[in-house]
Amino acid sequence: MTLSNVNVAVVGTGFGQKIHIPGFQAHPRTQVVAVYHRDLEKAKAIASAHNIPHAGDNLEQIVTLSDVDAVSISTPPFLHYEMAKTVLQAGKHLLLEKPTALSATQARELHNMAIDVGAIATMDFEFRFVPAWQKFAELLAEGYVGEKRLIKIDWLVSSRADASRPWNWYARKDQGGGALGAVGSHAFDYISWLFAPVQRLCAQLITGIPFRPVPETGEMKAVDADDTCTLMLLLADGTPCQVCISSVVYASRTHWIEVYGDRGTLVLGSDNQKDYVHGFRLWGAGAGKSLAEIEIPNHLLFPQNYTDGRLAPFIRVVDNWVKGIDAGKAVTPSLREGVYSQLLMDLTHQSHETGCWVDVPDFDQFLANS
Repeated sequence: MTLSNVNVAVVGTGFGQKIHIPGFQAHPRTQVVAVYHRDLEKAKAIASAHNIPHAGDNLEQIVTLSDVDAVSISTPPFLHYEMAKTVLQAGKHLLLEKPTALSATQARELHNMAIDVGAIATMDFEFRFVPAWQKFAELLAEGYVGEKRLIKIDWLVSSRADASRPWNWYARKDQGGGALGAVGSHAFDYISWLFAPVQRLCAQLITGIPFRPVPETGEMKAVDADDTCTLMLLLADGTPCQVCISSVVYASRTHWIEVYGDRGTLVLGSDNQKDYVHGFRLWGAGAGKSLAEIEIPNHLLFPQNYTDGRLAPFIRVVDNWVKGIDAGKAVTPSLREGVYSQLLMDLTHQSHETGCWVDVPDFDQFLANS
């Protein structure tokens, strides 16, 4: 049954208040009818500020509201698994921020639960919906570079470069903190989307800033989550891929993907440190030629741009989700893609801990072994 509007409850009010609430309110088919915060007074204040009818500090009660059709979750990673289970057990559709959970087994359980209850669950892997990235994907699919010989990815940001930034869950490995979860989860998704699945990987995780101050006391507390990650990947088609991720560097080249093949080269990149969506440009060249910028066609451009670049692709994620809800069919990226990204994150930790290359298991078999 097609819903005239999809009524959404928003869980998580950091990124949720910056992007999820305005994104749902901007989409013509979604409206926010409830908001969750662990502090009831804060939930009520947020609801009042955004004209949201329901506010609560009890997720079980929110998901059983008769006018809630779907729930978005943008809380820290260590809360995703239990919260998503609560949503899916209530039979509600789910939009989940990355990383999916704290382990691939948790992510797989959520994926299977969504299938069992018939819920349409999607991941906010928003790079799939950014115009320059979509043109990049088209050119790769058309064989612009020919047979790929090397892929290089650098994702270097300064979000945690200030050593006085306070200690919180992001500093804790056991709560899903670190650069790997924050941005590596995206990279693993788009590598499989743009290029090929990963066959083998070798990784090193580094904590460049080992202590951060506790906000209440100023005491310096140890950080055990990574803030820099280097990866060597061998893709299923035989292409080598180098990945360097860091959240603690002041880099002029922030997010760049270079693809070299026997027929040509493609480069996608952004210098924007303040906004990880705004600013992407695309260049290409035939073999032995100089790079030239490639224009992004009008049909791929956002119909409206926002000051915060994350908002426009999020609205496209929502639109894709709503179409899936209308059709009653899973859409990509679904929790399947979330499980895959989480599996590669788990194997990255395994490789770092053992100092060895790690083979990626057959993904369909991994999904079946629940």
